[in-house]
Amino acid sequence: MGSEGPSVVTIHVTGFKKFHGVAENPTETIVSNLKDFMQKRGLPKGLVLGSCSVLETAGQGAISPLYQIFQSSVTGPNAEPSSVGRIIWLHLGVNSGATKFAIEHQAVNEATFRCPDELGWKPQRVPIIPTDGGITRIRETSIPVNNFTKALAKMGYEVIPSDDAGRFVCNYVYYHSLRFAEEHGNKSLFVHVPLFLTIDEETQMQFVASLLEVLASLY
Repeated sequence: MGSEGPSVVTIHVTGFKKFHGVAENPTETIVSNLKDFMQKRGLPKGLVLGSCSVLETAGQGAISPLYQIFQSSVTGPNAEPSSVGRIIWLHLGVNSGATKFAIEHQAVNEATFRCPDELGWKPQRVPIIPTDGGITRIRETSIPVNNFTKALAKMGYEVIPSDDAGRFVCNYVYYHSLRFAEEHGNKSLFVHVPLFLTIDEETQMQFVASLLEVLASLY
């Protein structure tokens, strides 16, 4: 990989399983099928599709497996030292009331779950990482969300930037990911997708493929 090493970016993708009120989570389907979809579509030069993991829709109780996934990306057998600084975490979550895709700019250090997560936890106004400060602490992605959103909109997608990832599991995972990315010199991005009833599966698969391509082009 010698001379072309600096241009390679590895993107790891996560989605979620079902949760209260959402019997079928579109992100589980997208992430489970993404490797095959991209193999048929063809990956652009310089893009490596890393792990594709489906997470339990839970906060505190799912942190251990989440960090195992994080750590394996920077220390595992497939994590080459030369590419560690060019890792992007792409997290997908569903917003069942949405009609457009939303690119999340930030996460807040607050867990206030409107309903119990899939492991029965329902925190209220609790700091996600207490050592990080209070519940008003914000972490922002280093990815230029507005430019990113415009690039996707030009491709014909219904997509908007967002400054509010909620206070449920999506925000919880994103906050941890942004902190981990900052500590390891990586990048992290969270994207909310609608239900398949609102935007069909094929369009959503195409959208995520375009997401990967635009992310890779930013490096």
